[in-house]
Parts: sequence; C-alpha cells; structure tokens
Amino acid sequence: MNPNIKGALLALLAFGIFASHDVIIKVLGGGYSPVQIVFFSVLFGIPLAMLALLRDATHGTLLPRHPWWMAARTIAAMITGFCAFYAFSVLPLAQVYAILFAAPLLITILAVPMLGEPVRLRRWVAVGVGLCGVLVVLQPGDAELGLGHLAALVSAICGSFASIIVRKIGREERTIVIMLYPMMANLVVMAALLPLVYSPPPIEDLGRLAVIALFAWIAGLFLIAAYNTAEPIFVAPMQYSQIMWAALYGLLFFDETPDMATIIGSTIIIGSGLFIVLRESRAPDSEQPVLRTRSRHETGTAPRISGFINPTRRWRKTDDGDLPK
Repeated sequence: MNPNIKGALLALLAFGIFASHDVIIKVLGGGYSPVQIVFFSVLFGIPLAMLALLRDATHGTLLPRHPWWMAARTIAAMITGFCAFYAFSVLPLAQVYAILFAAPLLITILAVPMLGEPVRLRRWVAVGVGLCGVLVVLQPGDAELGLGHLAALVSAICGSFASIIVRKIGREERTIVIMLYPMMANLVVMAALLPLVYSPPPIEDLGRLAVIALFAWIAGLFLIAAYNTAEPIFVAPMQYSQIMWAALYGLLFFDETPDMATIIGSTIIIGSGLFIVLRESRAPDSEQPVLRTRSRHETGTAPRISGFINPTRRWRKTDDGDLPK
C-alpha cells in the first residue's frame, strides 16, 4: 500500500477513536462536573504515561529547558482540556467540532508573533473567511450563546497557543517532559477542586472514565504512526472527518441533528483550513505552522503527538508516487 494512503487511513482510524472518546465525555458530562471527569481520566492515563517514560531512552532529566514556556504551555493545555470537556458536555457534538476546527486558523495567526513565520495574503484571506465561518456557527445576535460556546472558543484558542509553544521549544525539550507536565498539573489542580464538585461514580462510570484515557492513548499512537508513515499533507486534513462522526453519534445517541448554520459554518471553516494546509504544503518548512504542529485539541490524557514524530524522515518524489527517502 502507498505510504500516504496508509497514513491517511491510520489518521482516519485515530480520529474515529478520538470522536468515540468525546462521546463518552459527553455521556458522563450529563452527571458529573468537568473537574471530576478530567481528574479521573488523567488519573487513569498516568500508568500509560509511565510506560512511555520507561521506554524513553533520551538522555536528560525531567526538568524543562524552557521553564517559562513550559509553564505557559501547561496552563494553556489545562484550560484547553477543561473547556473542551465542558463544551462537549453541554453543546451538540457537531457544533463543538465546528468551533474547534478554527484551530488551524488561530495557529496561522499566532505563528506570526510567536514564531516569526511569514503569512502571505492568500492565507490571511483564508483565515478571515474561516473566522467568518465561526461567526456563522455561533450566530451572534440570532442565537443564544452560552458558556459552552465560550468554552469551545477558549479551548480552540488555548489549544492553538499550546501547540505553537510545542513547535517553538519541541526540538529542545524531551517528549516525555512535554507530555508529563500538563498531565501532572491537571491531576494536582483538579484534585484540589474535586471536593467542591465530587459525586461518587458507580463502577460502570469508573470504567467509562478509564476508557476515555485508553481511547485517547490508542488514538494518539495511531496518529503518531500516521505522521511517521505519510506526508503531513495527507494526514492533517483527516481531522475534519470528526464532523461526520459527530453527526452520526449525535443522531444515534443524543438525538442531535446539525442545524443549517452549523452545516454552512463547518463547511466554510473546513474549506479555509484545507486551503491553508494546501498552501503550506507548497511552502518551505519554515512557513508551515499548521502542518508542522500536528496537534489535536488537548485533554491531558493522550501522548503528545509532535514529539514522537521521526524528525529524520524525509520524502522524495518518484514516478511511483511519494516514497520515504
């Protein structure tokens, strides 16, 4: 099988599992605070992180080389996870994804001041069009906006900020350090808040919480494999497949049908994101903030994708297609 096709299929599988992970969050969100869901999902994810730590042969300590950037990323990742969990709990799945899909647009914007990367006119136009798509989904003035919409927007913004920081310091920090700090911070902060909102979960809900951690970990590994197999241009667009899973799961489990504003806005946002990805695929490596970020909205339960990508992998064009060099 062509490596790019294989990588795309692996990415589709990964995002399908991520969508199932989000469905469980929504199911549990009807009865528990996001604080409790984040705490237990991270708690169950720690043994998996310890396995990664034991297998990490990179020399060094667990102290970050860029403590201030790591602190900023940790805070941003915590806010991202909490807000995403809350948004999935109170909003239709398709609507949450539509807002989170604004992340590539935000990454393109943030890459200018944080990475000094040039963004040319056509990509700025695509960003503007995509942000208009977000407004179509939100319908300010026509629909009642709630905390769930704000949470989804904050999750998209903070997740983009956290991803850009990884792009900025990722070559100098150990992967396990980038992954562990948000997990441990989530665990400590949510544990401190837990007595305020704790509701004793039955054994089946504890099992669902464990499945959240397991699904996030498995999906993260499939996505790592996808990026190590195929070119980013074939993997990155697969994230938009989650909108189809959202429509299917929403209809089957929550009696949700995307309204016309969500459908139109999602189409605009996805089209803008695909245009940006396509433009970046033709640009030098230094001008690919979205393709080289390789992120999914963070919940603190999955392996950090970017750090596991093989940095020595390069591609060449042949008559038989794209093959690894």
